[in-house]
Amino acid sequence: MAATTIPGKHVDIRMWTRPETVEEQAMRQLQNIAALPWTFKHVAVMPDVHYGKGATVGSVIAMRDAVSPAAVGVDIGCGMTAVHTSLRAEDLPDDLRRLRSALERAVPVGFGQHRATAFDERDASDWDPFWRAFDDLTPDVKANSAKALHQMGTLGGGNHFIEICLDTVGDVWVMLHSGSRGIGNLLAQHHIEVARGLAHNESLPDPDLAVFLANTPEMKAYRHDLFWAQDYARRNRSVMLRLICDVLRTQFPQVGFDEPISAHHNYVAEETHFGEEVLVTRKGAIRAGRGDMGIIPGSMGTGSYIVRGLGNPDSFESASHGAGRKMSRNKARKQFTAEDLAAQTAGVECRKDTGVVDEIPAAYKDIDEVLRNQDDLVEIVAKLKQVVCVKG
Repeated sequence: MAATTIPGKHVDIRMWTRPETVEEQAMRQLQNIAALPWTFKHVAVMPDVHYGKGATVGSVIAMRDAVSPAAVGVDIGCGMTAVHTSLRAEDLPDDLRRLRSALERAVPVGFGQHRATAFDERDASDWDPFWRAFDDLTPDVKANSAKALHQMGTLGGGNHFIEICLDTVGDVWVMLHSGSRGIGNLLAQHHIEVARGLAHNESLPDPDLAVFLANTPEMKAYRHDLFWAQDYARRNRSVMLRLICDVLRTQFPQVGFDEPISAHHNYVAEETHFGEEVLVTRKGAIRAGRGDMGIIPGSMGTGSYIVRGLGNPDSFESASHGAGRKMSRNKARKQFTAEDLAAQTAGVECRKDTGVVDEIPAAYKDIDEVLRNQDDLVEIVAKLKQVVCVKG
């Protein structure tokens, strides 16, 4: 699908979806981003776009010498990991409850934490310097060091999940979605508040879009904490994946695993686009440079895609991070019941209670349409359908 261009005050907005499908609040946010004097070239809007706190989910923003922490989101480094296994559909038992229970025991969900630290040298060899760097983070988070230790290797709640999936030829995949947990949220909230208080942000159309400017102490502090949190998120997914694979090894001793695919979708990167060095924030978007492997999930009943980037320069080499919500969590809770959830997740071993009704597939956009709208951004490598889904 060719992008639609909408004029903006400072730069234009380029959308990989029909403008009339974007809710008014989200469109207003996008116009506010396009009006910022630091925004470079245009705002790229992915087909899963929807309203978000601070900045629009599904937006890719390049800035010269500036960055907006709200354009990253509060779950810094949130992203996906997937791995293809040697298992086949026929290797799985007919009743998958035992497997789901084992996964839930191995990986704490919701507000859960590990009683002892879950990471070791199998996950990375440089844990000591990584944790020592915690002491250099903003003092506002110092009291949370023990929590950060014990949340390493945990899922969280909301739209985070662990899934066992089948592709169209019957191969088994593992997939998970999580971020930097409580510590990333605290760091993001701290820096968003700092940015809001800076003098150069006083006249912005939306105070949540406050930015840090290059070569300032505030930017230096934010970049330090941001990149540490992004590393935390990457490590968190790596530890969880190893715990999940350990469960599979216990139940299926013959299992083998390919190299994992992993990608952030709430993050900042230093990149060059259109001949300029810029800071790119992807909030609800993955990098899709030519050949980059990515993961685009749907919902807990509809399946997901493994994709390969096509390197489209107009999207700042990006693509969507998922199907995207078409309904708020509150509206979904009011409109749907646990019975609706059970019907829409038929055939999936998962929670089917009121606690996760806000994650019902009907609250999300059509993942297949989202993929069609970005066929110039990514190519499909595999289509997956979950058979087990773990949520917090």
